[in-house]
Amino acid sequence: MTLLVALLFLGNALNYVDRQVLALLKPTLEAEFNWSDADYAHLGSSFQVAAAGALLFVGWFVDRLGVRIAYAVAVTAWSMAGMAHALAATVQQFVSARIVLAVGESVSTPAGLKAAAIYLPATRRNFAIGLINTAPNIGAILTPILIPPFALAFGWKAAFLVTGGLGFLWLIGWIFGTGRLQPLGNVPERAPVQWRILLRDRRTWTVIGAKGLTDCVWWFVLFWMPDFFNRQFGMGQGALGWPIAVIFGLAALGAITSGGLYPVLLSRGSTVDGARKMSMLFYALVVLAMPLALLTANPWLAAVLIGLGLFAHQGFSTNIFGMTTDIVPAVRVASVVALGAVAGNLSGTGIIELAGWSLGNGYGYVPMFAICGLAYLAALAFIHLMIPRLELANL
Repeated sequence: MTLLVALLFLGNALNYVDRQVLALLKPTLEAEFNWSDADYAHLGSSFQVAAAGALLFVGWFVDRLGVRIAYAVAVTAWSMAGMAHALAATVQQFVSARIVLAVGESVSTPAGLKAAAIYLPATRRNFAIGLINTAPNIGAILTPILIPPFALAFGWKAAFLVTGGLGFLWLIGWIFGTGRLQPLGNVPERAPVQWRILLRDRRTWTVIGAKGLTDCVWWFVLFWMPDFFNRQFGMGQGALGWPIAVIFGLAALGAITSGGLYPVLLSRGSTVDGARKMSMLFYALVVLAMPLALLTANPWLAAVLIGLGLFAHQGFSTNIFGMTTDIVPAVRVASVVALGAVAGNLSGTGIIELAGWSLGNGYGYVPMFAICGLAYLAALAFIHLMIPRLELANL
């Protein structure tokens, strides 16, 4: 079980290493290819739209093939696509590589949560989900520290080749480390997707709405924060990785702590509904600090304030995932998570394009930070409206 969690953790971390490299190399690539803010936004939105389109089929893909085969195929595809960025010479070629990368990486979260739902006992599942949800932050902490200096020393093409190639090392561990896994109880590893039942269930739409309202914040920070620190504080490529690392360090802390908050509230007598929603309210209030980053002239204070926003995002996101594995039957978890991710990717597309438009028309970063501050209270209100009382589902 420990090996499974470690592999899921590493797979999710590599997922975000590959997708973050482009944002960190923006100053270099912008100068080399003469990109505008709109060009850069289109690169980001093409990734989001491709991922959203792929996620419509990811639940079926994972549920039909099983976690082990589906995840292995996905990592192979996204690693090859990550390396292919090194061969791109035009915006169109970068877009093509981003689309394939997005399709492969879209499998990671649904597969990881499906694995937690069918292979881990309920007593260990919430902590494991919190740990797995920490993985993107570890990738996002190490990548800005290591990749910009590496690219300056060896070139931007080498950065894409090395980060893409790491996936093949993970693949070896996955193939040999998961061969003897068996689902717990009577939960099938493979099952047909019953779309009519899925789409008529309020629980499905609750997850979709919550992810759509909140995931845009993550994508905004991941894609635009290197530019924010470059534009707002004049930080060059060699320096901007450090405040980004601070941001994602706080995000990792949010993911880790959120895995423990819910069971603590349960142990003190809270109901499933009360413990989950009180956890979400805590993080929704913390994120209100994030827009204050626009008011400071100190890049490190800005990094802490934005980091508190991602601390809250990861805490809230872990609770959405935990809520999903609690209230949705295990055989449907991958499909429901995938549909939620579709909504999250589409809202991410919207905020990425909004940022490109806002910066190009002189409005700066104000609209996006305002959206970030209010997103989580809106999501919690939506969850409560859809399901006034959360209850555990039958497997």
